[in-house]
Amino acid sequence: MTDATYQERRGQIENYFDRTASAAWATLTSDAPVGRIRTTVRAGRDRMRATLISWLGEDLSGKRILDAGCGTGALAVEAARRGAEVVAIDLSPTLVELARTRIPQDVAHLVEFHSGDMLDPALGHFDHVVAMDSIIHYQTDDAVSALAQLADRTAGSIVFTFAPRTPVLAAMISVGRLFPRGDRAPWLEPMAEARIARLMRAHRPLDAWHCGRSQRVSSGFYKSQAMEWLRA
Repeated sequence: MTDATYQERRGQIENYFDRTASAAWATLTSDAPVGRIRTTVRAGRDRMRATLISWLGEDLSGKRILDAGCGTGALAVEAARRGAEVVAIDLSPTLVELARTRIPQDVAHLVEFHSGDMLDPALGHFDHVVAMDSIIHYQTDDAVSALAQLADRTAGSIVFTFAPRTPVLAAMISVGRLFPRGDRAPWLEPMAEARIARLMRAHRPLDAWHCGRSQRVSSGFYKSQAMEWLRA
């Protein structure tokens, strides 16, 4: 990973979610009525979140989890309800503040919110890392390098999602590029699972890791694939 490309893309993502899309994101992640397309996206995200949480286990008591790219905090809340101590971080201060207002009081003491870079070493060490839809805007090399940095401070597993490289998704991205730049998210960067695994083997911090489960979720405009890395 080149620091320049990672930092450039990180800045674009922060700008989009903090200044352009925060209101739309707040609605999408609530139970407020939305249009047909966003209804399918909401359903897809719910299914994906349930998948990632299920991979972590039913009882997370005593486990420390990093929710990398926490958005409005839904996954952090579910992990906390299973007993985990959660560090939830997002690039967007606006979304993090919204997450703080939404967290139920019964689990508030188990979730620690931050705005900033998920790779910050000051966040400490973890049993599990979850990165749901938070590396989908990075090039494959940069995404794997970022996850490798997190692996160095993770004892158990890393579960993450990526945009699968499919003709349908490529067509959707092409359509999305027709919208004015101010109305669209930073490009999705479709990834191939085989290439992720190949790059994984090239990173020394990942020598003790191997690929686990993989599952694709397709719901309207939401096309995402979950992947699990496990420490041997």
